[in-house]
Amino acid sequence: MEISLLGLLAIIAYLAAAVRIAGGRHALSVLGLDARQQGLALAGIAVLMHAVVLYPSTLVGTGVNLGVFNAGSLVAWCVTVSVVVLALVKPIESLAVVILPVAAAAIALTLMFPGARLITSHVAVGLELHIALSIVAYSFFVIATIQALFLAFAERKLRQRHPILNFLPPLPTMESVMFQLTGLAFVLLTIALALGTLYIVNVRTQHLGHKITFSLLAWLVFAVLVTGRWRYGWRGRHAVKYVVTGFVLLAIGFFGTKVVLELILHRA
Repeated sequence: MEISLLGLLAIIAYLAAAVRIAGGRHALSVLGLDARQQGLALAGIAVLMHAVVLYPSTLVGTGVNLGVFNAGSLVAWCVTVSVVVLALVKPIESLAVVILPVAAAAIALTLMFPGARLITSHVAVGLELHIALSIVAYSFFVIATIQALFLAFAERKLRQRHPILNFLPPLPTMESVMFQLTGLAFVLLTIALALGTLYIVNVRTQHLGHKITFSLLAWLVFAVLVTGRWRYGWRGRHAVKYVVTGFVLLAIGFFGTKVVLELILHRA
């Protein structure tokens, strides 16, 4: 099957899955499956098709395509896989209402702009591990940040005495998941940054200045949050601010730098 057609089918499956999950308990049962199960099943199918679309665009020759659009699609795929798998043991499928449409958009951008590529080849195993851990850590931070925004939204609705959307889990559950994901992502980010320092040769020629600065700032923000949670029991809106701030810094460090280099300055 042609990749573009498979990509289109994946986009449709992602959007259909998001609609089913957003329907919550008001959606009709199909084949004995409730809305949650229907949505996760569709998302699982979309993830498989997304992987097939990613494979030829990511593994190019002897290198790996980490261009801005392909990297975004790869992160979106990792985020979606994580949500689908974690939803089997934790009530986080509500996050898919936001994540799945973003994954669909990521596929569309990859299909529309396949030429923007940054190929890395013949890299050391440690550097490959750094890249892999960075992507996984970033993916978990994406999920934690969306969970944090949902938590802030739900708390605001409760203070205004408005009903919460029916597909959202209880506040304590959302807060617990947010901290668990943030803690795990922080550990992975710490390891990834430590590995990355071993392969810095020239910050200027490798265009790493802004990436290092924003990544370290993000690490410090998350370190303060993890410490504050452990020592002082931080929670609620206070914790949400740290999660969102840390993620924004991390996103600027990774995607902000890639956008400037590849799309504005046209440098690989």
